[in-house]
Amino acid sequence: MEQSSAIGEPPIMLVEDAQVRFPVKQSIWHRLQGRQAQYVQALNGVRLELRRGETLGVVGESGCGKSTLARALVGLIEADDGRIRFRGQDIATLHGKARRSFNRQVQMIFQDPYGSLNPRMTVGQMLREALSVHRMRPRADIPARILELLDLVRLPADAVDKLPHEFSGGQRQRIGIARALAVEPEVLVADELVSALDVSVQAQVVNLLLDLQQKLSLTVLFVAHDLRLVRHISHRVAVMYLGEVIESGDAEAIYQQPLHPYTQALLRAAPGMDPTRRIATVSLAGELPSPLSPPTGCRFHTRCPYVTDRCRREHPSLRTKPSGQLVACHLA
Repeated sequence: MEQSSAIGEPPIMLVEDAQVRFPVKQSIWHRLQGRQAQYVQALNGVRLELRRGETLGVVGESGCGKSTLARALVGLIEADDGRIRFRGQDIATLHGKARRSFNRQVQMIFQDPYGSLNPRMTVGQMLREALSVHRMRPRADIPARILELLDLVRLPADAVDKLPHEFSGGQRQRIGIARALAVEPEVLVADELVSALDVSVQAQVVNLLLDLQQKLSLTVLFVAHDLRLVRHISHRVAVMYLGEVIESGDAEAIYQQPLHPYTQALLRAAPGMDPTRRIATVSLAGELPSPLSPPTGCRFHTRCPYVTDRCRREHPSLRTKPSGQLVACHLA
């Protein structure tokens, strides 16, 4: 895949040491005992950049913070610490007209293609609402634009008068894409876009997204747990573990030579199409630790086959390697 971003151009979105904590609900008994409030550390110092015109794949196990990151990028969740910048501006400081402009330019497509659509509104009404609220077209031009959007996501014109329950899962996801594209965004954040769909339908939706990215010069953050799918669609990949990015870099570099033991284990666990190719590393063992009480030092040390005393004591920072990959591992 070719990238349209110019060399040396600043990233369109930048995540700087973002932290997100969710408070855990306490019982009245615990409050009376004066117990300290507990927090789930969903994101812990995440550093990430999204370059114009690229697709960045974000992968990791369930519970690693991928969806929290996606929601923070579009402003649905505010970071407790750190910054998320869009075109150099901290999105937490945007208000009024500037905030509405950001909301239009950075759109999200949700995992559940049914739950994210209003069941009482027809496809035409949903698209008309998006076009009208953001004043994307004069009132007289809206019907023609709705038909253009349906054609863009390969849905028939008669879909305009139908309700969401009249469509298949793949078609509903296309409606979600059309609704996001209605406001002509620069960035699409796709949170587990195809995980709820059949395998045969997944390929159709992914190929549609690839086609739209090329045609409309979109920048895409693609959240998924299927590493084969991410390799197919992404220019770069960021691997998350327990709220942290532990490795990132060009997709092919990471798939050909993963540096972090966790990335190696994920690749080994993913079913491969070539039975003769095997990655020389052990499989992932154990379960993801609780984000309520994450391990000290390297958060992966409780499952790492190469763990040392330094790993248990000292938290590794992301460092650039000769290959250009960023990796947070003392042993990489």
